Amino acid sequence: MQELTGRIWTPRARWHAGDLAWGRFQHTGRESEWPTMLWRAERRTLAWGWVELPGYLNLAVDPDHAGLAHDVLRWFEELVPAGERQVEVSSGEPHLISALEERGYARVKDGPFFVGMVRDLDDLPEPAPPAGFRLQAVRDVAGRVAAHRAAFHPSRVTEESYAAVRAAWPYRAELDWCALAPDGSTVAYCLIWLDDRQVALIEPTGTVPAHRGKGLARAVCLAALRAARAAGAKQAVVAPRGDDGYPVPARLYSRLGFRDTARSLRFTH
Repeated sequence: MQELTGRIWTPRARWHAGDLAWGRFQHTGRESEWPTMLWRAERRTLAWGWVELPGYLNLAVDPDHAGLAHDVLRWFEELVPAGERQVEVSSGEPHLISALEERGYARVKDGPFFVGMVRDLDDLPEPAPPAGFRLQAVRDVAGRVAAHRAAFHPSRVTEESYAAVRAAWPYRAELDWCALAPDGSTVAYCLIWLDDRQVALIEPTGTVPAHRGKGLARAVCLAALRAARAAGAKQAVVAPRGDDGYPVPARLYSRLGFRDTARSLRFTH
């Protein structure tokens, strides 16, 4: 799945190899909820589908084999009854949009959506954490997990599942950055995934509620992005919510110099 995702990646793509690592490993014990199928030829993956039951489909299809999108959707339709099917793709994936429309899927025009954002890494400001706060690559894994659980409460991320994340390619501990409060506790973080194309994905970033509004997310993101640049990254991407229901992350990344490239489109059937 990651090899195909990396091979067909563009700045407007829905998936990055790091998205798969984070999405598949951040929780434990969910395999029975995730029917997954690969379409392969000559030892290469040309398409994949990943269903999150009861009815949500993730997919990627090589544009050179666009017809396989119908095969993925047909498989999905065998698993999930009509009226319960949801699919999300990027506006930068016309071969998937065409297949969905041809099979009678209807685009949902309102509700939450995500925006793909990108920036080059040749000009990054210095991070400036508040007085008394420190920025460093992760050392206290338990504290890192606790910060995530506080930032995304309620969360199913545990120390066990985060160990699986850390064991997954392309995780690198030197790109997993934390902001520490004066008492040494982890209060914000930014995890970056660097793929074979030297594209850095931010996923996820968070700040514990008691420390929001202090500029910690900006500082820790800049520290992580600078570490990614030192590791060879040329470009960074992120996909926050783009709708007015949850606007703060997109504002953060816009102020960090990210620009919009695409948005998610949701279809139902």
